[in-house]
Amino acid sequence: MAVFSVKGPSEVPFQDNQGGRVIEEDLTSFWERNKKVRKAKGCYIFAVRAGKGYTPLYVGKTTKSFEKECFADHKLNHYHRALSEYGKGTPVIFFVYLDRPKGATNRKEIGEVEEFLIQIGRTINEGLRNIKSSTLPEWGIKGVIRGGKGKSSSDSKNFKKLMKL
Repeated sequence: MAVFSVKGPSEVPFQDNQGGRVIEEDLTSFWERNKKVRKAKGCYIFAVRAGKGYTPLYVGKTTKSFEKECFADHKLNHYHRALSEYGKGTPVIFFVYLDRPKGATNRKEIGEVEEFLIQIGRTINEGLRNIKSSTLPEWGIKGVIRGGKGKSSSDSKNFKKLMKL
């Protein structure tokens, strides 16, 4: 079984320009602050922090390394459009990575985690910029997942504890 770890949120350096916010071109200091995941593989969630919460904007996966793939030109296009549509907040990124530096890449498991994160992300933000896995399951469990808004019942909270959700 592939076990993933999480690092984040990490603030993504940006500039305010006339056309909106853009990710800085020189990400050297960003990767210095994120040495632990720089060469790792897995999934990432580009998000915005506003108020006391986070909103996912894009979910991606890497099979080479986060450093090589997270800020590729076509990804930056997604981020810049998402930031212009979202308006406020600080861009951040979460890394969900395989905590082992060597060995074959678990492409299947990374793909499954990406699909799961896209489904969860789309539940939170219907405007998630991902095209892949664009259909949400048509079911929910009230107070647990995709069950609508409102306060969770004590039964739902206990169920979430049981299922480690």
